Amino acid sequence: MRSMWKGSIGFGLVNIPVRMYVAADESDISFVQLDKKTHGRVKYKKVSEVSGKELFQEDIVKAYQMGEEYVIVEEADFEKAAPEKIDHLEITQFIEEKEIDAVYYEKPYYLEPDKMGAKAYVLLRDALKKEGKAALGPLVYHNKEWICLIKPLRNVLVLHRLRFSNEIRSEAGLDVPDTPVKADELKMASMLIAQLTKPFKPDEYTDTYSEKLLQVIEAKAKGKVTGKPLKVVHNATTTDLMEKLKASLKSKPATKKAS
Repeated sequence: MRSMWKGSIGFGLVNIPVRMYVAADESDISFVQLDKKTHGRVKYKKVSEVSGKELFQEDIVKAYQMGEEYVIVEEADFEKAAPEKIDHLEITQFIEEKEIDAVYYEKPYYLEPDKMGAKAYVLLRDALKKEGKAALGPLVYHNKEWICLIKPLRNVLVLHRLRFSNEIRSEAGLDVPDTPVKADELKMASMLIAQLTKPFKPDEYTDTYSEKLLQVIEAKAKGKVTGKPLKVVHNATTTDLMEKLKASLKSKPATKKAS
């Protein structure tokens, strides 16, 4: 793997030199866009609105619009904003991980120590494990500030990029009912939850949709016809809710096979 950032973590008066790596890949299938008539690839060009000429990366600069004027922003300007956060992540507090709602998690990254920071890295990792805590601190990466959570995963420290509170949309305005439920309905639902509760094993879950979509594409390339789409009936009527809960409890959950 190629590191995407190199810097240090501040743990009290100890600085731990680390490198950061992307910890997750998207399982999407890559598509291209084609001209509907000619099937030629669609390309996008960056064009100056003044000259109409195509621009290349070396011809482009960043700017911030203030009124009708533009202020050119250079790399040195970004570094002046918060130089202490560009190549250093200072831990500002430790927390119980369960305090952070899942909606704040954005993306995980692996942290690997330099040789000279190996012992301090292990010390932080093992201390977090022992106390059952996670660390929080700010970092500036590619001219954008991150709020980062650091926690151990097996023998590695993982940095999770978190969303800021102002990035989370309010649920106000959603039509969420406050319909009362009967005690026996709640009891039945709790029994169903208990029946389907088991330890989480990530390997049991795979991207089956992408796999099946690729099969459809491969079949189409060979001129074969695949099956018709399955229509799912969406309903949750109150009149038969108890009967459906009872039927759900009677039926055994399907056993997932690890792939």
